[in-house]
Amino acid sequence: MGSTSARTSEGLGRRDLIKRSAAIGLISVPTMGFLSACASGGGSGNEKVEKGTKSDKNPLGVNESAPLDFVLFDGGFGQQYAKDAIKLYEKNYPGATVKFTPTQKITTELQPRFNGGNPPDLIDNSGAEQMDMGVLVGQKQLADLTPLLDAPSVDDPKKKVRDTLRPGIVEMGQFDGAPVWVLYYAYTVYGVWYSQKLLDSLDAKYPETWDEMLAVCEKAKKKGIAGWTYAGKHPYYVPFSLYPMIGKVGGREVLDAIDNLEPKAWEHPAVKACFEAYYELVRKGYILQGTPGLDHIQSQTAWTEGKALFIPNGSWVENEAAKTMPADFGLAVSAPTGLDSSDKMPFGTIWASGGEPFIVPAKAKNAEGGMEQLRIMLSEASSKNFTQSVKSLTAFNGGTDGIELTPGLKSGVAALEKAGQNVVNPRLQDWYVALQKEKIGVAGIGEMMAGRATPAETIKKIQKFADDAAKDPNIKHYKHQ
Repeated sequence: MGSTSARTSEGLGRRDLIKRSAAIGLISVPTMGFLSACASGGGSGNEKVEKGTKSDKNPLGVNESAPLDFVLFDGGFGQQYAKDAIKLYEKNYPGATVKFTPTQKITTELQPRFNGGNPPDLIDNSGAEQMDMGVLVGQKQLADLTPLLDAPSVDDPKKKVRDTLRPGIVEMGQFDGAPVWVLYYAYTVYGVWYSQKLLDSLDAKYPETWDEMLAVCEKAKKKGIAGWTYAGKHPYYVPFSLYPMIGKVGGREVLDAIDNLEPKAWEHPAVKACFEAYYELVRKGYILQGTPGLDHIQSQTAWTEGKALFIPNGSWVENEAAKTMPADFGLAVSAPTGLDSSDKMPFGTIWASGGEPFIVPAKAKNAEGGMEQLRIMLSEASSKNFTQSVKSLTAFNGGTDGIELTPGLKSGVAALEKAGQNVVNPRLQDWYVALQKEKIGVAGIGEMMAGRATPAETIKKIQKFADDAAKDPNIKHYKHQ
């Protein structure tokens, strides 16, 4: 989201407190102030570096002595993987120096630079202050990454970079037609995460139907364990399991209609059924007491301490919760539980997609350098380094050979294998950041999961949010092709 995601050991970053971002007016950058500034920002002083000579070793024509300006979101994935990739860049281009800036304040630090026409060359656009990708694309602030995708890969010059990527990565970076504006570097498995050890202690199996889910939660409750917890202060985590459940029950076309902001999309029977199912968890007392007041770190800590059985999350949780996770925890992830045998898609249907969105600004001085740094990061060596150090897959389709996979990573790979073609990828969180986080997530689903609104009231409210966004001329709209 994560792309889209605050992965940080200090409890800050991508899913930092909403009120914190709101206090400084920076949530998702949906404001017209940023739109206008980006549209008009043409400041002087942004002279493009001269292009270098293309060769087999330099297919993008990087200026071998030009400096590179790289800004990284400093979250749960840390900085080391980027620093290691920078060393490779500087080794390949010894005349170049890389200015590396890790930060959690992406918008605070970069909005003035975009406005002044002097943005960095490469940005990991993540965090609570993530710049709205839809806005950036709509205002032509990003460079098309097609040259990177069509360049030969580092490992096999006969293969283009695009041919080495996991399914869906290229499409995720597209917003309206062929250009690719974003390269999602991490590959995230979203779903229901749990301790296999705790589940075994209940003599239970992961539930495939909702009746089974309720039975497992009741069993846990009798042992003093809550069925679920979630990031109550950031309830847009709940969709990590709720959205793929909607797709499983009603088919992926229901999710497409929601993404497309179609009238009455949220009124589909599958949405109603899934909202009512989750509300049943609330009504029957299967949610850990106090969850609405917990942030992502606090809810994950309660979960790793065995106070709750299930938590909706992404695969970054293995790294993010490592400090509090017991060695014998048995971290596992499953695709969401469905309703029953009438569901349109089989059990195993899961949400998996690119995360950690990297962009090259259109007005970057050294765009070729930014793309070359990404090309290096998409090599097998860099991918393996990332996977080993942060326990997450990358967009590179491979990079796990010879690596001893951690429990969560192994479970995620198994979940992807089980899903096969039944992988869904809701686009709200990257097409409409503010709508997804603040309105649908906090004002809609958050209120329902806190027991302050019924499913019917929530659906009505969310549909109005979606309708308002669809009619807003200041919002760039996107549709599944």
